[in-house]
Amino acid sequence: MRYFDTAPHYGLGLAERRLGAAIRDLPRDEFVVSTKVGRALIPTPEKVGELDDDGFHVPATFRREWDFSRDGILRSLEQSLERLGLDRVDILYLHDPDDHWDAASTTGIDTLVELRDQGVVSAIGAGMNQSAMLAEFVRRCDVDIMMLAGRYTLLDQSALDDLLPLAVERRVGVVAAGVYNSGLLSKAEVSGDSHFEYQSAPPEMVERARAIARICEEHGVTLPEVAVQFPLRHPAVVSAVLGARDGRQAEGAIERSAASIPEVLWNDLEAQGYLRALA
Repeated sequence: MRYFDTAPHYGLGLAERRLGAAIRDLPRDEFVVSTKVGRALIPTPEKVGELDDDGFHVPATFRREWDFSRDGILRSLEQSLERLGLDRVDILYLHDPDDHWDAASTTGIDTLVELRDQGVVSAIGAGMNQSAMLAEFVRRCDVDIMMLAGRYTLLDQSALDDLLPLAVERRVGVVAAGVYNSGLLSKAEVSGDSHFEYQSAPPEMVERARAIARICEEHGVTLPEVAVQFPLRHPAVVSAVLGARDGRQAEGAIERSAASIPEVLWNDLEAQGYLRALA
């Protein structure tokens, strides 16, 4: 496990500080770090005693502000490097620019290109939960790598319509995130109260996941093992990012990525309509 992804948004900087502490004594050339810009952290001393209201159980010491300007990106990266204890990051993504295409595709990307030319970062791109805008970045901008969350999984292969074939054509790497679709694919036995796309999973998606799980079981593997390895079969996908709550889950992620998946399983899933053909 040598690639670590983080962002200021995650825990209002806490994720970056924790990662920085974890890698502090490791040889710098033996790991890859990516972080993100576009969601600046603004101090909020007036919220002393309050908790973050955007999904993280941390003190509300900052608020997030969309900022894809050159100054905003440079300031955000400088703060990230300080929290990480690094003088450079390997990959820098624009973070969720869904509603900010004009700024992100001009000043945003231009600033990332500048940082790459200066050697402050090695590769640039964007990270999003949709594939259509990522495809536009690949089509129009000088990018190296894209982080795609949730759109190329056992349950959602919509990125085959736009991003993935274009990435192969332009030789842009894709990092697959959200491979469990917020949890629905994370356990061998699918629970009725599982989450899908950050919400309670609809009954039809639960049934679809259960059907795939049964096919996996017939072939002697588990649903999460197959979920982890599925996106890596595509020629554009260079890595999969798996969230881990603790050491046990991190070890489980390694085991799932190393599991032996019989080729006939993929054939069966495609034949039964659960996977789309790559070509």
